[in-house]
Amino acid sequence: MKPVLVLQHMVDDGPAYLGRWLQQQGLPADVRCHQAGQPFPATLHGYRAMAILGGPMSANDDMPHLRQAEQLVREGVASGIPVIGHCLGGQLMARALGGTVGPSIAPEIGWHDITLHDNATAQTWFGDVRAARVYRWHYEAFSVPAGALALAASPACVHQAFALGPHLALQFHVEQDLAKMKEWLAAAGDGYVRSLRLHPASVQAAQPMLAEAEQSLAAQQALASRIYHYWLASAA
Repeated sequence: MKPVLVLQHMVDDGPAYLGRWLQQQGLPADVRCHQAGQPFPATLHGYRAMAILGGPMSANDDMPHLRQAEQLVREGVASGIPVIGHCLGGQLMARALGGTVGPSIAPEIGWHDITLHDNATAQTWFGDVRAARVYRWHYEAFSVPAGALALAASPACVHQAFALGPHLALQFHVEQDLAKMKEWLAAAGDGYVRSLRLHPASVQAAQPMLAEAEQSLAAQQALASRIYHYWLASAA
C-alpha cells in the first residue's frame, strides 16, 4: 500500500490527530521532519497523497526545504496526487499555485469561528454547516490562486481555506490535539504576549484556550475526519 507523505517542518509540530487518523484507517505514513534532519523527497512518485504541516517561519522565507515543498505541491496537482496543507502548509500551497502570502488583517491564535461560503465545494469538504470553530496560530495569510475556490473566511482573515479539485489549503490547524497545544503554549514567546495585548479580539489567552479545548477539540476532530476522508477519497 502506498504511504501518505507528511512534510513536517519543526519537531514540535507533528501530525498529531492526522497521524492517529491515518493509523486508524490502516494507512501508512512517511513523516519527514526538516528540523530533525530528514530531507523531503525529490518526488511524490510512490505516494498516495501528501500533507504539509505548519511552522513558525514565513512561507516567503528563503529556505530550500520550503521551495522543495512547493515543488511537490505542483507535482501533486499536475499528477492528481491529493495535497492538503495546514496553516504554513496551506500558505505554501498558495505560493506554489501562483498565489501570495502576506500579513493577516490581525494575528489569530486560539479557538475562533470561521464562516463557510455558500457553495457546493465548501459543503463537500466541511458538510452542511455555515460556521465552524477551529484552532489557529498564524500571523500571515494566503490569497486564493487562480482556478481555486475560496471556501471560508473570518473577520481577521479573508481566506481561511481554498480548494482546487482534490487539493485543500487550510489557514487553521484541524490536526491539532491537546498535547501539541500545550507544547506550543509552553514555548510561546514575546510575539504571542505582544499579540495578546494588541489583538485581544483575535488572540486568545492560554487559560481560556485550554479550558475550551475538550469541547472544541472533539468537534474539530470530527470535522477533520470528514475533511481527511474526502481528501483521500480520490487516492483510493
